[in-house]
Amino acid sequence: MAKLPKFEPPRYIAIEGPIRVGKSSLARILAERMSAVLLRDVESNPFLESFYGDKPAAALAAQLYFLVERYKQLRELDLAAHASHAVVSDYLFEKDRIFAYLNLTDVELDLYNRFYELFVGQVPLPDLVIYLQAKPETLRRRIGRKNVPMEHHISDEYLEEVVKAYEHFFFHYRSSSLLVVDTSEIDFIDRNEDLQELLHRLSQPVKGTQYFLPLGSASAD
Repeated sequence: MAKLPKFEPPRYIAIEGPIRVGKSSLARILAERMSAVLLRDVESNPFLESFYGDKPAAALAAQLYFLVERYKQLRELDLAAHASHAVVSDYLFEKDRIFAYLNLTDVELDLYNRFYELFVGQVPLPDLVIYLQAKPETLRRRIGRKNVPMEHHISDEYLEEVVKAYEHFFFHYRSSSLLVVDTSEIDFIDRNEDLQELLHRLSQPVKGTQYFLPLGSASAD
């Protein structure tokens, strides 16, 4: 099995990408291999079911709930040089705005942004962000395999909008070093060869924005 890392590791790694791209699975794998603290995104949101059901004002309530809970988690992190463990997170605080711009009205977005601006300067920035990409059709198949009832309400049109929004966000992202991994044709969860190639790449430094796709890998679907 590949070992991580062969160089001075980043203290804080965040993994991002659209729904069912594999970010939580990769975060767990990296945290285990690095003996790092695993930080998971909010697992439940009392407003999410109403949002998927198109209830009035549910989008704003769901978005603010995510924003506050993520802020509270990140404020509690100990990332000092003397801390005994690094941190691997399966979300990036800054991405919260992606869904706010997709789901909120102009008036709601103005209110949301007032809270966002209060919080964003008080949370730590990752040393490294791993952005997992996938095509909408790939994500749709993975959503079907996972079979979470609420996710059945996600339309193909909305899924495409989410993918485009992520692409736009990370095309302009400069806050941390960034490794972009296209997962449409790989399966690092069930195919060990793909996982080992990815772990090998992560055993090397990432500076600025870099891209990675394992060669000769099997389709993830």
